[in-house]
Amino acid sequence: MGKESATYISQLVATNPVASDSVSVGDDHLRMLKTVLKTQFSGLSGTTAITATEAEMNYLDLATLGTSADSKVLTQASGVVTIAGDVVVSGTTPKVTIGDAGAEDTTLLFDGNAKDFYVALDDSADKLLIGEGSTVGTNPILSITDDTVTLGDGAAVDTAIVFDGNAKDFYVALDDSADKLLIGEGSTVGTNPILSITDDTVTLGDGAAVDTAIVFDGNAKDFHIALDDSADKLIIGEGSTVGTNEILSITDDTVTIGDGAAVDTYLNFDGNAADFRIGIDDGTDKLEIGVGVAHGTTAAIAIDSSADMTLGGGIACADEVIGRPRFTDYAETVNAIGNTGGGSQSINLTLGNVVTATQTASETTYSFDNPSATGHACSFTLILTNGASNSGTAWPSSVDWAGGTAPTLTASGVDILTFTTVDAGTIWYGFSAAIDTK
Repeated sequence: MGKESATYISQLVATNPVASDSVSVGDDHLRMLKTVLKTQFSGLSGTTAITATEAEMNYLDLATLGTSADSKVLTQASGVVTIAGDVVVSGTTPKVTIGDAGAEDTTLLFDGNAKDFYVALDDSADKLLIGEGSTVGTNPILSITDDTVTLGDGAAVDTAIVFDGNAKDFYVALDDSADKLLIGEGSTVGTNPILSITDDTVTLGDGAAVDTAIVFDGNAKDFHIALDDSADKLIIGEGSTVGTNEILSITDDTVTIGDGAAVDTYLNFDGNAADFRIGIDDGTDKLEIGVGVAHGTTAAIAIDSSADMTLGGGIACADEVIGRPRFTDYAETVNAIGNTGGGSQSINLTLGNVVTATQTASETTYSFDNPSATGHACSFTLILTNGASNSGTAWPSSVDWAGGTAPTLTASGVDILTFTTVDAGTIWYGFSAAIDTK
């Protein structure tokens, strides 16, 4: 008789029942198959149909994971799902979402041997956190909210970003004990600081006997601002090597422009309408103050190595003092009035202290305008041609003449008269220097 005793599928004999078995044996086989299916698939207690295809069912082949309970790829207990193996999310635009928009914290926890770490949403604070431990909100190392990334949690500890290089390490860190932001060499906060920031101060260097520099790496030329520690100088120079091609250096109370090389050195003021310069023309060994940026052109003041100064333009003193001058080969400006047309004629002393005029029309009355202020002597010389012609010349009432009488002028000739005041023209002292000069 071909009927086996089976409870599980593996106990079934594929060749049973045999053809010679009775119908009742076939009935026994049907009842046994039902028992095997219900025993083998005892978890299928619902009424939902299983619609997976053969190929889909084959995806669930877990034979290579082993046969022990610990080797199950997925386990679930008390609402916690455990994945025993690597997880790969693939596809065109793969996306993993943690959370369901509920008002609760959501966490990705790294369960380490000595320390745990987490990446989490602190939902009550609306922050994304990376922290130490397993409780969201404790020991946050980095937090992100709105447009702000924060390192640290306000505790009295140093916080650092360390760049682990091949030959050298560097860090950007808060030295909490010194209340400084540091950029330094190495991985230990506070050692070899290159730059530190505290309050309103930015400091380069750490007090060690080394040069400290900011180098501007240009396309055609490099430049540097640096401390030349061996020379105790602050330097602005060309190139990337401290101490070479100095443009400007500062030490003690001295600012130096240039490095002694045979080149022009100057400070250029780039104006809107006009440029100006102060500099050394190294070819002529002169210090120049001039218009434009090219040495040797339009120099207003040039000073040579003997301290002799040459003026290339005028000086407007605005009534200020020039003390103890000694003049050689000087000239005075002539205010050439020309022909007087009768009536009143101004002698404007701002136009020159030597005045020339020719009497050509009816009587001319002169006024003396813009003398120096009270307390300053002001004098001028009038060279008058034909002063007694055409009804002659009249003088201001403020003129006091020698002996109380104005001189008799020449009708056809040249007279030279001098006038002086010390009270801004309230009184002019007049006298003739020469009458009818020949």
